[in-house]
Amino acid sequence: MSAIPVPPRLTTVEMLARLVAFDTTSRNSNLELIAFVRAYLAELGLDARVSTDATGRKANLHVIVGPHGPGGVALSGHVDTVPVEGQAWTGDPFTLRHVEGRHVESRLVGRGATDMKGFVAASLAAIPYFLARGLRRPIHLFITFDEEIDMAGARRLVGDLAESGLRPEMCIVGEPSMMQPILAHKGRLALRVIARGKPGHSSQPGRGVNAIQAAGEALAWIAADARRRTAEGPFADGFDPPHTTVHVGTIAGGSILNIIPERCEFTMEWRTIPGDDFFAEADRLRAHVTATIEPAMRAVDPECGFTFEEMNWIPGMSLAASHPLTGMVQQLTGSNTTGRVSYGTEGGLFEQAGIPCIVCGPGDIAQAHQPDEWIAASQLDACDTFLRRLADRLAT
Repeated sequence: MSAIPVPPRLTTVEMLARLVAFDTTSRNSNLELIAFVRAYLAELGLDARVSTDATGRKANLHVIVGPHGPGGVALSGHVDTVPVEGQAWTGDPFTLRHVEGRHVESRLVGRGATDMKGFVAASLAAIPYFLARGLRRPIHLFITFDEEIDMAGARRLVGDLAESGLRPEMCIVGEPSMMQPILAHKGRLALRVIARGKPGHSSQPGRGVNAIQAAGEALAWIAADARRRTAEGPFADGFDPPHTTVHVGTIAGGSILNIIPERCEFTMEWRTIPGDDFFAEADRLRAHVTATIEPAMRAVDPECGFTFEEMNWIPGMSLAASHPLTGMVQQLTGSNTTGRVSYGTEGGLFEQAGIPCIVCGPGDIAQAHQPDEWIAASQLDACDTFLRRLADRLAT
């Protein structure tokens, strides 16, 4: 096959430098980055669909290359990043740096380089090739917001796809996987638990209700349940760890030592293997608290007790090894193996909406969220090759 002429455009590394320069930490607006991408696409003759959150400060972008309509393959990536405060960066996190060394592979350092502006940059840089190739089936590009918080962007996009009728047949989520096909990830439920006590002087504990100690009883049950799962399962091969996990991440309560604490709050999460239901796990915790902890609290004051607030949740993702998407991505990457991961992705939401998904993207998840976050230049090269092979496939 003769070489496909490609108009001179930004390389993947040049595009990544542009994207990293936008501080799209999740607390910030991403509109400047979206405007840049939209202008880039317009230069290529493409009209992107943009939708915003309720505040108008965050936006998704959806563009179709090739035949304009449903079907084809989506490439999905988020552009929000985690904060850099409190991390020991050796340079400006929002200026892409190229690091070389005799015993170190060529690296590109910058916030979001791995998670996951690298994949988005490769996808954008590949669009001139997609156009020149003459696709017979469309390639969709999804760029979303707030993946690092509650995946509100992907939830909005799912609704947009249903409304527009422009749903792809399948989706590749480019989270960092070292360009290896990932068929499944765990589901996740984040919960805020609030214990409400009754204040009083610490010299007379019986006249009050200690919210911290009540929360501690709940925490003891959670810790015991975590140990049970580690020892007894159930287990699912391929995940690390191979069982559902439960984790408490933050806790706060009390004011000074000689006052019975009126309030204690902690946040926690379940990460569930396929077959386990995180809502059912939350119900188990509620039932334990209701039966064994709250009666003594309410005997002192009926207003005391616990409140449970769902912060956010992500469904798990599970693609069959026999699915055509699995075989296609294996062929495009040259990989004979597939994997499962414990972190969550937007793929679970797309799959729930009826779009089969696989995770495959450049970079190592171990570098995500770290100071001096980096992606190997060789991983971007591998992603470039993968995307061109995808276009070749969809052109025949």
